[in-house]
Amino acid sequence: MAGSTHSVNNQVPPLVGYDVFSADRALTAAVERHLDPGLRDEVLGELSALGRSAGSAQVQEWGAQANENPPRLRTHDRYGRRIDEVEFHPSWHRLLGKGVSAGLTAAWDRPAGHLRRAAAFLVWTQVEAGNGCPLSMTHAAVPALRTDPDLAAEWEPRLTSMVYDRELRPARLKAGALFGMGMTEKQGGSDVRANTTSARPLAEDGTYELTGHKWFCSAPMSDGFLVLAQAPGGLTCFLVPRVLADGTRNVFLLQRLKDKLGNRSNASAEVEFDGTWARRVGEEGRGVRTIIEMVAATRLDCVLGSAGLMRQAVAQAVHHCTYREAFGGKLADKPLMRNVLADLALESEAATTLALRLAAAYDDGGEQERALLRIAVPAAKYWVTKRCPPVAVEAAECLGGNGYVEESGLPRLVRESPLNSIWEGAGNVQALDVLRALQREPGALDAYLREVGQARGADHRLDGTIKNLLTELADLEGVEGRARRLAERLALVLQGSLLVRFAPPQVADAFCAARLGGDGGAAFGTLPHTLDLASVVERARPVA
Repeated sequence: MAGSTHSVNNQVPPLVGYDVFSADRALTAAVERHLDPGLRDEVLGELSALGRSAGSAQVQEWGAQANENPPRLRTHDRYGRRIDEVEFHPSWHRLLGKGVSAGLTAAWDRPAGHLRRAAAFLVWTQVEAGNGCPLSMTHAAVPALRTDPDLAAEWEPRLTSMVYDRELRPARLKAGALFGMGMTEKQGGSDVRANTTSARPLAEDGTYELTGHKWFCSAPMSDGFLVLAQAPGGLTCFLVPRVLADGTRNVFLLQRLKDKLGNRSNASAEVEFDGTWARRVGEEGRGVRTIIEMVAATRLDCVLGSAGLMRQAVAQAVHHCTYREAFGGKLADKPLMRNVLADLALESEAATTLALRLAAAYDDGGEQERALLRIAVPAAKYWVTKRCPPVAVEAAECLGGNGYVEESGLPRLVRESPLNSIWEGAGNVQALDVLRALQREPGALDAYLREVGQARGADHRLDGTIKNLLTELADLEGVEGRARRLAERLALVLQGSLLVRFAPPQVADAFCAARLGGDGGAAFGTLPHTLDLASVVERARPVA
């Protein structure tokens, strides 16, 4: 029959038209667990609305369009005047506007603000991760600005606004503003104390003139930036507005946009300062201390972003295998594929559960929770972001050749997956930060041990790993060479303790067996076959 070779059979329907939040059982359980009952209906309704938007065909198309049409640099206008602007596809603005209106920059003064924002960030990352950068920078700038009450009073209402205003104009004329950040320089990288950008005082009012070059400037289209520069008193934090109060453009010379592996919808730039007006934030010589709270908040967003990418990769893999037939049955029912899917699901749930626990600690704000964050954030950032690339690659393999094709969306996840491990301090930086917390802040380790100790006695494999961890911590000789090992162990034990306490027994059992008990291989799909893997896979299935 003519055309019969073009009939389409055994192809999987697209994963659209579903609630990304409500279909994620691990995420919904974590939100409810940490949420005040009086806020339950409000927050779950808000997150479900965002989840339905994220799962819609229209918004997913926006994500694809934003990724396929990367930003363009315009250094000059048609008359030769320097303008230094970045042009974005309309879909980018739609996504960013939706993220702002969903409260992704408005955590600091809302009830359960960090928890609800963390869940929303995890959901929205699954549409297109690129717009997470300006949302994260803007959110994280608030604690740094609070070191200067006058600056905070001026800028915080705009940064926490739920209004997206894309126009470049004086901040006083805007209902909402976005922030970027510039710390890294070409000669120093993570060693920001090697920065050479100079800051010359202009007056006694905290205004300065900056001269220098930033090798990476995140979100260069923003309304303001927090940057580090060498003032007479040492390395100092500064606020650089994009447009000055009189409406003129500040000297903010965009030399080029980076051509990146992933995160292509977002702009990262090299920026030149040449007599650039800036306002000091905090004291001279205390720039790192001033900006460190911003860095901590963005590092948590790295954990959330990786958890979101893993969740989307697992959702796509489970969805595909639920529908796709091979060798006489559904792929998801084949014992070996079920093992792979369950293993991926464990990694995703462990990441989500840990990320939401840390967000809840921010909302609590108590001394013990702050101490826990000091050690848990860099450990989580180290481990969760490193688990993201292998999860994304294995999930793509679950789709076979279809997963290697751009239309599937998996290649975009694979390209995006390494970013959060590199951004805001790569693995060695995080591991060394864990060491600093262990060596300089005994309260951090006490808070950590108190947290994981709540699960003692519930699983012998977890108990054994905690014991081994304590033995390692008792011997700090040559510890720098073991810093990665320690960060990994700390993160795994914390994940295990949370799953043992809060996840379904089959999830906790499988995690402890494979990740803590040594009964799992180096590759995914090597879980003990005696476990209840079908239940683990079913829990991860996105119900469209």
